[in-house]
Amino acid sequence: MSLQTDQGERVDSGRKKRFLAAHAACHDRVYRYFRRRTNDSATAEDLCAEVFRIAWEKSHQENDLSVLVIFGVAGNVLRNHRRSAARSANLLHQLQGQRTHDQVAETTVRDTMDRLKPDEREVLLLTYWDGLTSGEVSDLLNVSATAIRMRLHRARKELSELLRTEQESEEARR
Repeated sequence: MSLQTDQGERVDSGRKKRFLAAHAACHDRVYRYFRRRTNDSATAEDLCAEVFRIAWEKSHQENDLSVLVIFGVAGNVLRNHRRSAARSANLLHQLQGQRTHDQVAETTVRDTMDRLKPDEREVLLLTYWDGLTSGEVSDLLNVSATAIRMRLHRARKELSELLRTEQESEEARR
């Protein structure tokens, strides 16, 4: 005799019985196994569900679903979870380090921008931060487009010099 799932696949009643017997015999023990080894009950429940998803797949292959097999699967699931958590923590650490580095760089650029002449700073901000073209900046500031391009050239050159000087002094302090 066989049953049909929501997806339309046929399920052997023997397979279902094997799985339900293994689930009844092991579920609470597997949950407690994970609960002792994880930080919260939600994680333990998720890992326990993963174990029984794998057990369901194994029941299709006419495999024995003994307590030892289920706990072997649980051990593998726990190792996978820990590896995943370690990778996530490492990535988070790297991203935090990158964000700190980016914040320092942004602060350095802002401080250096403050040392530019006001006209040069304004042209740089309007061009790069606000995304305006030299024609739009010239209309906004009532200055010729040629003068804006010249100011922009000088501002980039001056900013580059100031940043290079700042970097050299930072390296000398280390």
